[in-house]
Amino acid sequence: MSVHIAFSGGLEDLFNKQRNLTVPLESQLTLKQLVFHLKDRYLQTRPELFMSGDSLRPGIIVLVNDMDWELCGKDDYVVQDRDAISFISTLHGG
Repeated sequence: MSVHIAFSGGLEDLFNKQRNLTVPLESQLTLKQLVFHLKDRYLQTRPELFMSGDSLRPGIIVLVNDMDWELCGKDDYVVQDRDAISFISTLHGG
């Protein structure tokens, strides 16, 4: 099983400048578990810009197959094989 991950809005800088990843998964995960998986295995720097406590930092939009994750069940959505999940930061310095 694998999922396609896209980062934009500056998040790609936290993941070694990778805009797109194909992430192999050994078992099904919820979106919340996937976020921790990405943090533990792929995040290279500044975890506080990706997560706050045990959830995504406010200001990060998540799309599952181009649909807002809140319509899919948010953290509880069970990731499916070949899902396309996008993380888009709306946070910008000034």
